[in-house]
Amino acid sequence: MPEAKHFIVRTPLFPLYSEVQLLTKILAGVSKDAVWGMIKALFDQTGTPQANVDWSQPNEWIDQRLQGAHKELAKKIWADSQGTVNPRHIYGSYLFINTFLLLTPDIQGIYQITPDGDAFILNDPKVLRRLDEEEGLPQLLSILAARSPAKRGDLLDEWSEFLLENSNYGTASTFKDTLRRRLLNLVERGYVAREGNTYTITDKGISYAAPTGPAEVQRPHLAVLGAIKNYNDAQTKELRERLEKMNPYRFEMLIKDLLEAMDYEDVVVTKQSGDKGVDVVASFQFGITQIKEVVQVKRHKGNISRPVLDQLRGALPYHSAIRGTIITTGGFAQGCKDAALFPGAAPITLIDGDKVIELLLKHGVGVKKKPQTLIEIDESYFAGDDPETQIQEVQ
Repeated sequence: MPEAKHFIVRTPLFPLYSEVQLLTKILAGVSKDAVWGMIKALFDQTGTPQANVDWSQPNEWIDQRLQGAHKELAKKIWADSQGTVNPRHIYGSYLFINTFLLLTPDIQGIYQITPDGDAFILNDPKVLRRLDEEEGLPQLLSILAARSPAKRGDLLDEWSEFLLENSNYGTASTFKDTLRRRLLNLVERGYVAREGNTYTITDKGISYAAPTGPAEVQRPHLAVLGAIKNYNDAQTKELRERLEKMNPYRFEMLIKDLLEAMDYEDVVVTKQSGDKGVDVVASFQFGITQIKEVVQVKRHKGNISRPVLDQLRGALPYHSAIRGTIITTGGFAQGCKDAALFPGAAPITLIDGDKVIELLLKHGVGVKKKPQTLIEIDESYFAGDDPETQIQEVQ
């Protein structure tokens, strides 16, 4: 009978390791049944869309919604974590702790910390690496390395293919959730940097993405991933320099192409005069409503000041628009930022040079993305070829 396939990426609601470490210490000496009882008691109070339950303030809801031992355990978790672990949201950590036996119940059902649990709390590299590989984190870093910087959507297809091969997950929602939670874990640990919705692999992440094993296997892998990151960084720098040197009108045409790639419609670059400070006019379908937007484009390194924003806001009625955007290769003065969402005034979106680069990369305007594939030996597939294993099987 063929051996059942060993799936990795098993833990749903994948947690932050900092929370798991705290809970592993806090729950040692507590009954496993008591922990599950508290979690279930909270699940039973999820509320409805018509009657939402606010779980953001444990100091308030613990006394209101829990009784007896459940209330005392919730208070213990909140107090012992110094207000950093919300008892309502520990289910993912609970699953992780039990899956990897960081705590195990003794004969009385009381959680006792295991050697792996102690090692995990102390950030033992070997234990962390083993658990990370069980949950696909180095593989995710490899995917990000070839696409960094990237949004989650840029990684989703390749991550989904990996899950279909290596897990029991098979729905779009679980693909997205497992990706999001693992990226947050990697950000917390310094393997990935996050700015807004964009993720960039760090040098530390490049090193960690290499497979474990002999140096002759690791070195080429690191060289490839490092080369890809360095090349992408250089190309991004070159893109920024080219934008700063572009003819202003040509830059407006690039913004037109970007807006069209972002699903704007009827995008028109205005004439060089008589446009009331507006460079591009476009429409966007928002639900069943079509919204007209005006855009002012500034190609320079300095900061945009408040008068530029006021001029654009004043031009909205002239173009029958209800909102505007300023796009620059530079930045924005604080007064401009403060006025952008002034109460009662038409909203003005501010897109600085970093955001322009991010959007161009995301939508493939002015750049071409060339996917790279790394081939690695599937060690689990060949595990049965070990001579000692074969002798044991024969015996």
